[in-house]
Amino acid sequence: MNRLKNSFETLKQNNDKALVGFVTAGDPDIETSLKIVTAMCENGMDILELGVPFSDPSADGPVIQRSSSRALKHDVSLKTVMDMIRKIRKITSIPIIIFSYYNPIMAYGIENFQPDAIAAGADGVLVVDLPLEESPELTSLWNQTDFSLINLVAPTTPKERMAKIASASSGFLYLVSKTGVTGSDGLDTSEIETQMNILRSVTDLPVCVGFGISTAEDVATVASMADGVVIGSAFERLIEENINSPELVSIIVQQTAEYKAATKQN
Repeated sequence: MNRLKNSFETLKQNNDKALVGFVTAGDPDIETSLKIVTAMCENGMDILELGVPFSDPSADGPVIQRSSSRALKHDVSLKTVMDMIRKIRKITSIPIIIFSYYNPIMAYGIENFQPDAIAAGADGVLVVDLPLEESPELTSLWNQTDFSLINLVAPTTPKERMAKIASASSGFLYLVSKTGVTGSDGLDTSEIETQMNILRSVTDLPVCVGFGISTAEDVATVASMADGVVIGSAFERLIEENINSPELVSIIVQQTAEYKAATKQN
């Protein structure tokens, strides 16, 4: 069963777009993180990106960098993430993507990564710093095709390279809305639309857009162009701002529901 394919097909039939939510596993601690993710899955999130904390998250802005630091203080590793996925999978059937840098995967063991991820219940992986040309080092070891490699497409990527990236991808493509790091403000919707049109001309894969999306209005605008909207820093900012609040989980639930309402194309 391909949960990603089924999810995008169902959303399309319902004239809806995917809400893709990123959170760093183990932030602010493992128990609370599991409660947050579970609540998000039960209250509107369509696809979960579960981030593996890393000491040098070079593509991420300060909000997600700090979330990684908090999780690492609790010794959260890729093994911890696998354990969390097993628990999450017991309560939800939504697709789960492991979001990682390559170093934690190498430390875990690249030969064990994919079979263990599948056994845990994951549907794919996005490796932030693994270039297209070097990805066969990982994917050549995969013994099942029903596990997706999600690749990033930058706003500066030329059409010919878009086609190459798309041909090496499955599940969906992640179109970065802007240059820079996660969490930076402002969206150039005309540029996103231009890049979307070029990308659509070289692939039939669903395209999800992320970076800089923080409000329900942003979500609605991007959802009108893309197959899904990725939100990460905005969720992590809420966690950070309410880290000691007994209402933390309910605050995240409320924001998830608000974002989800904005993905629906009426």
